[in-house]
Amino acid sequence: MNKEISEFLSFLRHEKNASPHTLAAYERDLRQVAAYLKEREVRWDKAGNVLLRGFLAELHEKKRKKSTIGRKLAALRSFYAFCVRKKWTTENPAKVLATPKQEKKVPSFLSEDETIALLDLPRSGKPLDLRDKAILELFYATGIRVSELVGIETGDLHFGERLVRVRGKGKKERIVPFGRKAREALEEYSRARRGLIDKEGAEPAFFLNYRGGRLTTRSVQRMVRKYIHRTAVVRKISPHSLRHSFASHLLGRGADLRVIQELLGHSSLATTQKYTHVDLKQLLDVYKKSHPRS
Repeated sequence: MNKEISEFLSFLRHEKNASPHTLAAYERDLRQVAAYLKEREVRWDKAGNVLLRGFLAELHEKKRKKSTIGRKLAALRSFYAFCVRKKWTTENPAKVLATPKQEKKVPSFLSEDETIALLDLPRSGKPLDLRDKAILELFYATGIRVSELVGIETGDLHFGERLVRVRGKGKKERIVPFGRKAREALEEYSRARRGLIDKEGAEPAFFLNYRGGRLTTRSVQRMVRKYIHRTAVVRKISPHSLRHSFASHLLGRGADLRVIQELLGHSSLATTQKYTHVDLKQLLDVYKKSHPRS
């Protein structure tokens, strides 16, 4: 099964543009299934849905999260579907297995007042503080993911038009507007950024660490936690919470849900519902009317 898993992962990487996170998770899941089948001396192409259901049942007994079990099932379905297309097996035994019903979680987000208090915190003119201010403002102004933020390069920002190009899941690119407050913070940091660039100055990333290299997602998460601890907010807040705040505040001020979906870079409103295309002009008009700091 190892050879088949490797070819499947290569397919996901090169044909489907799967993210490194997805590739790593799917590889762990499939290696775990391979070990389960090996213990039972069953070839992967002879494993029926009853045996695979037993694998999932063990996960339930071990109190694994339903989201984790659902992902493992998704990995199995995709893997076997790939093998059927390659004619390595004749059927997909995971196709008939039921996906666990997911727990619905209410996403954490900040009120408008809490958000303003957070954004006002980085106040000094030091390059790293200006960077942090720009990051927080851009998070709230755009609702982008932390992985998208650290991927922003110097050529992706257009201050005059107040637009940023981001690369989302599956390497899909989109253009997202940002407001006046975010532009001011980004321009201030851009001027101070020269003090962080290393001697070669070759790093294309816009947001740099103190050594002049690209920021990591973990560094940004730590930075957000640091400023949250300085506010009166006691809830667990992450960069993703600022994404939820962005969407919640736009929705509360009358923005169309379809427009918010486009700004966030989601392909659909729900897994079974296609999303109606919205052009850039409409996005900009709704953004300017609805965002609190536009």
